[in-house]
Amino acid sequence: MIYIILIAILAVLIVAVALFVRRQNRLTPEKPAREIPADCCGSHAVCERDSLLSSTEEIVYFDDEELDSLSGIPADEMTDAQVKMIEDVFFTLREQDVAGWLRSIQLRRIDLPQFIRDEAFLIVAERREHTAALYAQKHGGQTSPAE
Repeated sequence: MIYIILIAILAVLIVAVALFVRRQNRLTPEKPAREIPADCCGSHAVCERDSLLSSTEEIVYFDDEELDSLSGIPADEMTDAQVKMIEDVFFTLREQDVAGWLRSIQLRRIDLPQFIRDEAFLIVAERREHTAALYAQKHGGQTSPAE
């Protein structure tokens, strides 16, 4: 009989603790998950992935291996089909991939038509401004530190 009473008390205690924990979890607001890009090391105010300078000679492809056939061809000598091939790749890139794609294109010695180059540089500049503004906001208006 004593064992039955002890088991009943133990069961009530387990239920009470479970309800208490559940209520605490419901009252505590969840912090939104902070998304950190996989290719960002986090040690720079402006991520290196937004840089147009290549720190390595490693070519990264953006599912655009077919563009290698354009290596060495001046942009003003490209056919409409060749320009369209570049456009098709460029307009499917994510904004955060544009700087890396430009580095890749440079390493592969592919000359971009002027309108694509201008658009790409505009995207990279806007991303830098946005990143710098976020950094300044986070750090009380300070400019980014020297890297």
